[in-house]
Amino acid sequence: MFGLLSQALKYIFIIIIYLFILTIIRMIYLDIRSMKQVDNIKDAAYLKVVNRLDSLNFKMQEYYILKNKIDIGRSSKNDIVIKDNFVSKNHARIFESEGSYFIEDLSSANGTYLNGQELTNIVELRDGDNIGVGFIQFIFVDK
Repeated sequence: MFGLLSQALKYIFIIIIYLFILTIIRMIYLDIRSMKQVDNIKDAAYLKVVNRLDSLNFKMQEYYILKNKIDIGRSSKNDIVIKDNFVSKNHARIFESEGSYFIEDLSSANGTYLNGQELTNIVELRDGDNIGVGFIQFIFVDK
C-alpha cells in the first residue's frame, strides 16, 4: 500500500514539475512575441499596458498606437475599450496638438489618474507617464 502511494505521489510531482516548466516556456514565448511588436511601433507614440494581460478577464492589446485623438472607455465605440466595471462608458481622451499629446478626463465616475494624481483638467503627457484608468495602468511612450 505504501509503495503504491509513493509511486502515485512521485508521478504527481513529476507532472507538477512539467507544468511549471511549460508555464515558464509560455511566459518566455509571450515576452519574445511582445518584443517583436515593439519593433513595429518604434516610430510612433503609444500606450503600453502595464497589467499582465493574462490576469485580466477581458481582452486587451499590449500596445496602442496613438493617433490624433484616442478615446478610452467601456463602450465599444471607443478606440481603446476596457471592459472593466470601474471604467465609465466614455472615460478619458488623449489627443495631439502641435506635436504634443494631452490627456483629459471625460467626467468619469472613478477618475483618471496621471502618475498617481487624479486629473482635474487637461494635462500634457511626457514620456514615461503612468496613466490609470480603472484597474488598468498604461505607460505613455513618446517617439
